[in-house]
Amino acid sequence: MSGSGMRSVTLAALLLGAAFALPARAQTAPAPPVGSAAATPDNAVLLTVFLRHDQSRPLSELNAQLARQGFYKAFPPPGMEVVSWTVAMGIGQIIVLRLPATRLREVNRVLEDTAWGAYRTEFYPTYDYKAVGLAEHERAK
Repeated sequence: MSGSGMRSVTLAALLLGAAFALPARAQTAPAPPVGSAAATPDNAVLLTVFLRHDQSRPLSELNAQLARQGFYKAFPPPGMEVVSWTVAMGIGQIIVLRLPATRLREVNRVLEDTAWGAYRTEFYPTYDYKAVGLAEHERAK
């Protein structure tokens, strides 16, 4: 590897290391206003949300905390389509939402404000590939 290539790799490694060394922080800006944008084929994303239970506490305590924090009142935010909402034993709840990409921060803030403490959250933004995948399957026959 050339000298400049080695410096680029080293700089990239240092920046990546610094990013992971910073503590994770919740958003401090005010919550965004409730959006009114509707999901359309050209702006929609699917968001898979994992709400992992805190297994060190009983379910009744977790549910009481969710009620105090207003989880079910605020989630899902108005106008977001719930594609599926399941419970995976040993994990927690897995929710798939369809929403406009511009409302992603809104759903994140609702979960930060109402689910944290009872759940550890994970997010996986995706897109609908079903029609393409099935078309490829048919074409391959």
